Amino acid sequence: MAHAHGVGDGAGDPERDASGIRTEGMDPNREHQRRLSLTLSLTGTVFVAELVGAAITGSLALLVDAGHMLTDLSVLSASVVTALLMRRKPDDTRTWGWARLEVLTAAGGALALLFVGLYALVEAGMRLFGGADGDIRDIRLLLAFGILGLLANIGSMAILSSRRGDNMNMRAAFLEVINDALGSVAVVVSAVVMMATGWDGFDAVAGGIIALLMIPRAGILLRNAVRVLLEETPEGLDLAAVKRHMETVPHVVAVHDLHASTVSTGMPVLMAHVEVDDGLDMEQASEILESLQECLRRHFLVPVRHTTFQLEPVGYRRRYSERLHS
Repeated sequence: MAHAHGVGDGAGDPERDASGIRTEGMDPNREHQRRLSLTLSLTGTVFVAELVGAAITGSLALLVDAGHMLTDLSVLSASVVTALLMRRKPDDTRTWGWARLEVLTAAGGALALLFVGLYALVEAGMRLFGGADGDIRDIRLLLAFGILGLLANIGSMAILSSRRGDNMNMRAAFLEVINDALGSVAVVVSAVVMMATGWDGFDAVAGGIIALLMIPRAGILLRNAVRVLLEETPEGLDLAAVKRHMETVPHVVAVHDLHASTVSTGMPVLMAHVEVDDGLDMEQASEILESLQECLRRHFLVPVRHTTFQLEPVGYRRRYSERLHS
């Protein structure tokens, strides 16, 4: 059996990113933890302010945004813990370390977002068509809380933006912040429209709009997390084409038991049993392994960094099966 790993690039030059956070020589997961902690502090402050504001003004839009903030607090708290645990190295008990935890965190956050979004839609419908109480007591205060939330969201987006593509955990956190920013915009627009028209029902409309913005994004995030948890083939990797290319390598007779999945963001894995001509020596076997790796690098866009190939002489599978059943 042969085992090969891809190797990433070295650290970049000393720099500060667009948010002003120094990134020179910093461990990625440590940096993720730092950024998420800053965002968590901002979100927690605004959540308390919006909760008080919703109680004072009676605004559904502000209440939904505060509920969204509460979801953010849960997801961001879990994301901070995830970033901390992902800094731990693999061991004999957890051979992949805590890498898969980012996927579980993303799935939990997506489910929470879906629940909040569906609740907001039901509440908006009751206020608009069911005669539920929806009077707004202080529109100017509602506007002030909306602006406060928007400014905090912009700050959080600046902190997370440069690292949002690093893994699913960071992407989930950034998505939460974007959704919050859209919610804050809806609160501000709702307050302005109500000040101009005097129609309090627009607050319920704004709450429904926030929910409609949340639900599709949460669905996409949940779908991506489930794909990883079900160990589906990484998106963009055609296993049938991989098999065909591998079988064109000299001395390779057939490929079977071919599997590909993703442990966590940036960690696709591939394994296969490779039947080769009988009587090959170790040097020829090494050449076959190098050719298989080169085949994956040259022909496929998904960078498979962890591969396991089991080389088998022709007839080995049949003989092994006969011994099992004898």
